[in-house]
Amino acid sequence: MPHTHRNKTLDLYQKLQRWPMGNKLFSLAICRMAPYFGSVSPLVTKLYPHHCECIIKKRRKVQNHIGTVHVIAICNGLEIAMGAMAEASIPPHLRWIPKGMTLDYTAKAGTDIRCVAEVDPHAWQPGDMDVTVTAYDANDVVVVKGSIKLWISEKKSK
Repeated sequence: MPHTHRNKTLDLYQKLQRWPMGNKLFSLAICRMAPYFGSVSPLVTKLYPHHCECIIKKRRKVQNHIGTVHVIAICNGLEIAMGAMAEASIPPHLRWIPKGMTLDYTAKAGTDIRCVAEVDPHAWQPGDMDVTVTAYDANDVVVVKGSIKLWISEKKSK
């Protein structure tokens, strides 16, 4: 998908793709910028303008009392995917901040989870913007779906 302006997040991702374990290095960089995300140890696997995917591995630290991936861990994965997508996509004269999240839990999350965030390329306008987020299990069953609402505004001139 074409991208018309330089973007440091997307540039870093693309640069690290040439290195062994580039996805892991990029994911660690994301967690360094937003340390809380490290709690689910995400792995960003795809990033291009208006789309991001990350994996949350099913491990003990993200499980609930019934042995499935806790929905709050999935919410964190969806927010990571949304944040990386937003940083890699937003036009340079705009900024974003999350405003809300609306999700449906549609199935048990008994495997690793793939979190996907995507938005229409033409949606980047000041005001509310909904980012579609979906979490899939290893069999591509949707386990969580919904949207994260962003507030988009013009950057203040310096």
